[in-house]
Amino acid sequence: MTATATTTAPVPTAGVRAPDFALQSTSGGTVRLADFRGKSPVLLAFFPLAFTSTCTAELCEFSESFDQYAGKGAAVLPISVDSVPTLKEFKAKHSMKTDLLSDFRREASRAYGVLREDTFFSERAYFLVDRDGVVRWSHVESKLGDKRSSSELLEHIAALG
Repeated sequence: MTATATTTAPVPTAGVRAPDFALQSTSGGTVRLADFRGKSPVLLAFFPLAFTSTCTAELCEFSESFDQYAGKGAAVLPISVDSVPTLKEFKAKHSMKTDLLSDFRREASRAYGVLREDTFFSERAYFLVDRDGVVRWSHVESKLGDKRSSSELLEHIAALG
């Protein structure tokens, strides 16, 4: 099934090619998942909304662990449905090292099967994509208030070899 403006695709699982996307970044540019192919693994981290307690804790932890992710050669791409100006303010307020991606049109959230159509924001979900663009691990939290720790996420990245 192909994601359309009103249809959310199934959640990609291990072994499936990761859906590509082009999203605006807090850096001012456009980030395409395809640009990482052949270069580095990517951790996609969908988070519901900037400035909420769990999202703030999660994104600050990504920032604090930035060097550890970089040391493993992995790019971390946090994604939310917030606008770029909102994400820039969120990033600045918490002095985050990691750029954030805006899925304001909800296209990536739908393509990854994590858009909550009733609230119009995404689930908290993680997708580890290898250098070939294939999902190697995925996890969707059962509760929005839950999150994976950086130590757990770094273990999954290390397992890629």
